[in-house]
Amino acid sequence: MSFGDGVMQQMLGDEAYGELYEVRQGRAPLTAALADMVAAKMLEWAVGRGATHFCHWFMPLNGLTSEKHDAFIGRSDGKPILEFSGKNLLKGESDASSFPSGGLRAMFEARGYTAWDCTSPAYVWEGSLYIPTVFCSYNGEALDQKTPLLRSMRALDAAGTRFLRAMGDKSAGGVYPNVGAEQEYFLVDVNRYNARADLKLTGKTLIGKLPPKGQELADHYYGTLKKRVSDFMRDLDAELWRLGVYAKTRHNEAAPAQHELAPLYSPANIAADHNYLTMTVMKRIAQNHGLVCLLHEKPFSGVNGSGKHNNWSLSTDTGVNLLEPGKDVKNNLMFLLTLTAAVSAVDKHTGLLRMAVANAGNDCRLGAGEAPPAIISIYIGDELAGILEEIRSGNGKAARTKSLNLGVAALPEMAVDNSDRNRTSPLAFTGNKFEFRMVGAGAALGSANTVLNSIAAAELDEYAAALEKDNSKEAVYALIREKLNAHGRVLFNGNSYSDEWKQEAKRRGLPDLSGTAEAVEVLRDNAATEVLVRMGTYSQAEIDSRYQIMTDTYVQTVKIEAATLVDILRRQIAPAAVKHLGKLTEIYNSAVATKLILNLNAIRNDIGELTDNLSVLAREATALNALLVELKSKKSAAFVRDAILPAMAVARRAADNLERIIPKDKYPMPSYEDILYF
Repeated sequence: MSFGDGVMQQMLGDEAYGELYEVRQGRAPLTAALADMVAAKMLEWAVGRGATHFCHWFMPLNGLTSEKHDAFIGRSDGKPILEFSGKNLLKGESDASSFPSGGLRAMFEARGYTAWDCTSPAYVWEGSLYIPTVFCSYNGEALDQKTPLLRSMRALDAAGTRFLRAMGDKSAGGVYPNVGAEQEYFLVDVNRYNARADLKLTGKTLIGKLPPKGQELADHYYGTLKKRVSDFMRDLDAELWRLGVYAKTRHNEAAPAQHELAPLYSPANIAADHNYLTMTVMKRIAQNHGLVCLLHEKPFSGVNGSGKHNNWSLSTDTGVNLLEPGKDVKNNLMFLLTLTAAVSAVDKHTGLLRMAVANAGNDCRLGAGEAPPAIISIYIGDELAGILEEIRSGNGKAARTKSLNLGVAALPEMAVDNSDRNRTSPLAFTGNKFEFRMVGAGAALGSANTVLNSIAAAELDEYAAALEKDNSKEAVYALIREKLNAHGRVLFNGNSYSDEWKQEAKRRGLPDLSGTAEAVEVLRDNAATEVLVRMGTYSQAEIDSRYQIMTDTYVQTVKIEAATLVDILRRQIAPAAVKHLGKLTEIYNSAVATKLILNLNAIRNDIGELTDNLSVLAREATALNALLVELKSKKSAAFVRDAILPAMAVARRAADNLERIIPKDKYPMPSYEDILYF
């Protein structure tokens, strides 16, 4: 169901496909005649697969995807005909003022455009032809995730090609980023989901005590799949494969009811499209199995959250991975220099990388003992660290490459990778790629990869300028030494969860942007964002708009959570607690009056706990409501961080204490135990 390269070549013919290929490589303009030809063949193909409509599918700045469906229908001599032109394919129109624009569009300035991204394949799904597009304002500002991503890829291609030429590679015609996103998610029963207002309205639980058993025994990770989950995964893979999304890996994750899917790698913009499509299909297939797919970064407090590990590498159009160490690492100058460029790029722009993954959900996950901390560092493993240190100082001792002999003749001897996996590292080198582990499960891939591409492009361009003067082996080693001396502080192979690392990172001068309120402020630092403007990824106006949108989204997200919590506390938890308090008081008074043999101390203790926690709950619900009124005028991320979130935490503790006392059959909503062990 995907209008991919093979289908296009077959339907367009070699000559027209060759023209389109040149357009996709940025080497030729897209003519009206070629657009009409592609549209005609796309119509024929899509109708043959049951499509009756088409839509321009784009990624506005609300974190979702958008689509408006038009039928393949026109009129000729008063009769209906199938119709889809090159004009329909190339451009669409949408109300730009109805999407977040951060001030780029006023309410009365409604016009916005979608434009075909011919580098990403269209597909047919549920009777419509989906055409991947970009979304821009009437004045040409990017109002989406895709446009800056494509710009960053263009910058990386230009800088990467210049870098290759400076290193003496004359064969490669371009450089592009490959991305594979490991998608974590939870599956919960739809009936229990529907019985939780917090899950329905916010995607996460706002109250709930932990069950007696969690993930302490590590029995869920890679465990045997439940049949209901296995059936879901089978149908999910089948649907994704039909749509051209090559889901590769599926397994249980660490937490109960948590799972993971990983696809094959794709160029970054296609990976971004496919990840959005994956999340959409996940939710749809879950419905078919009486399940709900949760993509929030932290749907259950005290339980592992969900990320989207963004595996990023650089490839040439000749198929060479620039981050492949090869067998002779010490003499692979292209790899060592590319690796060093990544290190220096990250050290210069840690703030941008932290900003790129910031949202309210991720604040609940990062640094929580199951995800990387907010302090950005790079793990490269002992062997590579030793090689770089040897180049830098001449005194390094690289760990020897080894193999594993398991002591059983029938078992194979296994070569060991040149780096271990450090699950605590925000950015880990894992063999031939960097794994950026900070991206949240529900986030788009666009922002993180736009920043990665842009800072890598800037660094490779700088390296190329130096190498164009002298690309001898001695000059390459000198450049590596210079950059490592200046930026090696970001390298850390230890436990990034430890308190010792926080102190060490502070000593090294690495920033600790612990939450979204701090991270978005990077966008107001012109020195930090200069690289994005210089590489042509964003205009200054677009950067300013992103600051406004990210701040508004953060504030509104937490406001909805707080308002939902107040509603649950007042309308569900408090009435259930009062009812149980009345029942206990009645039992206590009756026992005293009739001298029944009961454990009056235990009953009295429960009455005391109920009374105390009800008082706290009522007080905090009132206080939280007052803070929400105050937030209407302040609209401040700092106010949310410093006032709203602490008040929610206090109210939650009271509610969770009440859940421990109220009988299970009298509690007004499904518990963690009910949801996680369905």
